[in-house]
Amino acid sequence: MAATLLDGVKIGNEIKNEVAEEVRRLHETGLRPGLAAVLVGSNPASEIYVRSKVQTCEALGLYSEKITPSESASTEELLELVRDLNARDEIDGILVQLPLPPHVDSKKVLLAVSPEKDVDGFHPMNVGFLSTQRAGLAPCTPVGIMEMLRRSNVPIQGADAVVVGRSDIVGKPMAMLLTNSNATVTICHSKTRDLPGVCRRGDILVAAMGRTGFVTRDFVKPGATVIDVGMNKITSREEFDKYFKGNEKRELAFAKNGYTLIGDVHPEVAEVAGALTPVPGGVGPLTIAMLMANTLKAAKLRRGARFLSAALAERG
Repeated sequence: MAATLLDGVKIGNEIKNEVAEEVRRLHETGLRPGLAAVLVGSNPASEIYVRSKVQTCEALGLYSEKITPSESASTEELLELVRDLNARDEIDGILVQLPLPPHVDSKKVLLAVSPEKDVDGFHPMNVGFLSTQRAGLAPCTPVGIMEMLRRSNVPIQGADAVVVGRSDIVGKPMAMLLTNSNATVTICHSKTRDLPGVCRRGDILVAAMGRTGFVTRDFVKPGATVIDVGMNKITSREEFDKYFKGNEKRELAFAKNGYTLIGDVHPEVAEVAGALTPVPGGVGPLTIAMLMANTLKAAKLRRGARFLSAALAERG
């Protein structure tokens, strides 16, 4: 029996609708959460991502602002820009779109973002809040995965969870979030001995290593929930046939576009897993939905007293 596909588009839309409703209520009190997106230079992929984020803000009623310094902007100029955004009261979230140009000290720029406006959840202070279960902002993709698991009624408490990948953006925070929800968590990586055997212990398996179709059926416990964070592009016929030969729907898309997308999980895993996120349409849509939710959360955490007083005044 094929795995149940977990619909990230549907769940992402649910989250965005909830954000829009809460933002609408805040508008009535005269408050409007705001997001500033900083896009340095003219990276085509980054331009698409930022445009999508700004459009989503507008659709949900959040204030948004796109700031586009030139490709030649120095580290110091970007630090000054971030300092200005930190000081602006109408800006609740600051997003610095990566990658930054090679001559810019990216870590220095990201560290300059105020932790209370760090909607990407990258700042060491927010990492510390996450690890000690304090209120803060966590990275959008792992938080989105947790929402998907909960809304899909996947048991987390007491489950064995395996995370393949140890990046600061996905792997490590994913492991912390699962641990905070009382799963028993193992983090795997390229140096893990008997990686397939370790992965087969997982009731929940999160694949986030950035390697095309790396997780095969041998890695998966029958009936497990498999979350595929990868996003890889296949452009060669040889590689296409390796993963999708005989898949008519994929064949049509490949012929039309000249490429198709695949995650870190081999398609054959659908024959073993109980539930699986598709690529595309799985984890991806949740990331931008959680960016909107994080912007709203940042506004509420940052303006706490004013939000509370406005709500009390509204009640009369």
